[in-house]
Amino acid sequence: MRTQRQVVDYSLQKRAVLRDVHNGRVGTLEVCDASPYLKNAARFHGEPTDERCPVCRRDNLTLVHYIYGDELKQSAGQARKLAELPVLAMTLREFQVFVVEVCRSCAWNHLTEQYVLGRDALTADELDQGEAVASSAAGRHREPGSSSQRREGRR
Repeated sequence: MRTQRQVVDYSLQKRAVLRDVHNGRVGTLEVCDASPYLKNAARFHGEPTDERCPVCRRDNLTLVHYIYGDELKQSAGQARKLAELPVLAMTLREFQVFVVEVCRSCAWNHLTEQYVLGRDALTADELDQGEAVASSAAGRHREPGSSSQRREGRR
């Protein structure tokens, strides 16, 4: 996504946890503790992957994207499908995305990535294109010149 920034990758932390599990220092019950809410989010909002669960190796992992931000109000903390994020990135100034991988069989879960999305990172030309895409995706029609007039009012 164009507006993705401030990316934090937790793969080194994941490797360390898995090493401890495979060496017997940490029990599988300690790392396979996904809540029922997380399992439901994986089932209804998750994106399936081709990667097998590193603990049970029975099922493929599912990625769940949680969003947080001041502009989201009551929607903050909800799981969203990956396809919804570009539209939100064009309509909101800034919000954080937390990506959690979940195994629906053994309840393994781990935060894999965190990043920021939103319009604040776009230039004026990109904003015009993005607003056209966001309004067509939302089924609204945009008035000509309305976005440039709003931007000029903010300056």
